[in-house]
Amino acid sequence: MTSSNACRLAAHDFPRGFALRALRALGVLALLAFAHTARADAVDDTLAKFLDDKFPQTEAAIGELAAEAPPQAAAILEALGDNRLLIEPADHLVAYKTVAGVLLNAKTGEPVQGVDAAAFKKVRVNNALRSAIEGAMGSLTLANPDPEKRLAAAEDVFRTHDAKALPALQAQLGKESDPRVVAALKLAQASIFATSDSASPQDRLSAIATLKERGDQDAQSLIDGIAQKATDPAVKSAAAAALSAIHTRLALWGVAQNLWYGISASSVLLLAAIGLAITFGVMGVINMAHGEMVMLGAYSTYVVQTLLPPSLQNWSLAFAIPLAFVVAGAVGIAIERLVIRFLYTRPLETLLATWGVSLILQQLVRSLFGANNRLVSNPPFMSGAFEIGGLSITTNRLWIIVLSAVVFIGLQLVLRATPFGLQMRAVTQNRRMAASMGISTARIDMLAFGLGSGVAGIAGVALSQIDNVSPNLGQGYIIDSFMVVVFGGVGNLWGTAFGALLIGLANKLLEPLIGAVQGQIVLLIFIILFIQRRPRGLFALRGRAVEA
Repeated sequence: MTSSNACRLAAHDFPRGFALRALRALGVLALLAFAHTARADAVDDTLAKFLDDKFPQTEAAIGELAAEAPPQAAAILEALGDNRLLIEPADHLVAYKTVAGVLLNAKTGEPVQGVDAAAFKKVRVNNALRSAIEGAMGSLTLANPDPEKRLAAAEDVFRTHDAKALPALQAQLGKESDPRVVAALKLAQASIFATSDSASPQDRLSAIATLKERGDQDAQSLIDGIAQKATDPAVKSAAAAALSAIHTRLALWGVAQNLWYGISASSVLLLAAIGLAITFGVMGVINMAHGEMVMLGAYSTYVVQTLLPPSLQNWSLAFAIPLAFVVAGAVGIAIERLVIRFLYTRPLETLLATWGVSLILQQLVRSLFGANNRLVSNPPFMSGAFEIGGLSITTNRLWIIVLSAVVFIGLQLVLRATPFGLQMRAVTQNRRMAASMGISTARIDMLAFGLGSGVAGIAGVALSQIDNVSPNLGQGYIIDSFMVVVFGGVGNLWGTAFGALLIGLANKLLEPLIGAVQGQIVLLIFIILFIQRRPRGLFALRGRAVEA
């Protein structure tokens, strides 16, 4: 073919090729326009269901909004849940108020004009609709670019078991790359299969396997629902096996949780009792005002949080711990100097005298701060909780355990690595021999009582993070503290720690079996019988027989 013929042929074909491309483009545009119109019509039909203001119609509209996902869907559903979705039946208009109070058209998202706001009425919502809204909001955010929001959406669907979210769930599951979100999506899908009457046996078997791997109370409840509704023998057998495995797992985690509660309770008991072990061990004084030293430490924390500026609130405990030690220690020294030093040879009278002091301190605090409970907030690092398997650990309790360990180690260092500690141990073991060696037993008594009271003040700081601060705060721990000290061995810090651990664990392990009150009674009877056999406790101090 000559070049001139080729040029003529190209010139002849050009208009036809151009026309074909133009026709294709017009066809695509027409299809897009048709799809847009169809989508707009579908949105109109969905919004029209709200105009009836009937619960079944509203529920259907919620499901369609979740499936169609128009741009305003999330805003409409949020407004419906907050009672901000409005209808004007005369003009067939659906609108919603923003949080700021602006009235917007539900279809276009533009401000409503030319309609009297008084003509609108709210769309009614009940609890069933709120559950449907929660599920629809979850399905709308399943495809969100933020993985944290996708994760939250999947967890919402798991909680609501909304079958309307299943198509969006499965679509997202096919393209999800984040392992955490994949696991959450599978659990959400399993929850829908578990509650759906139309799920196939294969779907239910898959749901059982997924839920068994989760293995918590929610999974157990869903599998139990499958077992009750299933007719297929394979599904029933799989459900029964999964329930047995979950029961065993939950029982083991329940024991672990009770052990954790026991350790947590033991740390509180140790803090409350360790100061009493010092005063009771050195001087043999039955100090019924020890609980009020704990209470003073708690109120010191409250005062610190009240006086500190907002910029320093996160450091409140750094100020409260030394202040509580100083305040409770100073009050303890004052009690020893003004009351107890005259009654060392009369232990029953020290009991009555310190009980009177405790009443005076309680009334003094009521006069200064009032009888109402005072709230002490946790700093951010002590707030919240986290989970390890099936074990839930609260952060404030964890930090109290750390504080108990630090106080215990600090006291051990004071008793074993300082001249004061050496002298205090000498007085504890043989007061007359220590006095004959030139040790001022009166000074040691005063300082030991102050030290024990100061440690009780630190215990009050810890208790303020888990309990209400009130004038009666210390009364709830004084009896248990005496039990710990007597059971562990008077004056022996290791015995006090071991006694606190055993009593705390025993309380929490007996509580779910026979109840809290019966558990306390059983424990008290056991300690009474134990003291009959070993009057000096588990770890008696050597050297006491010298004085005897």
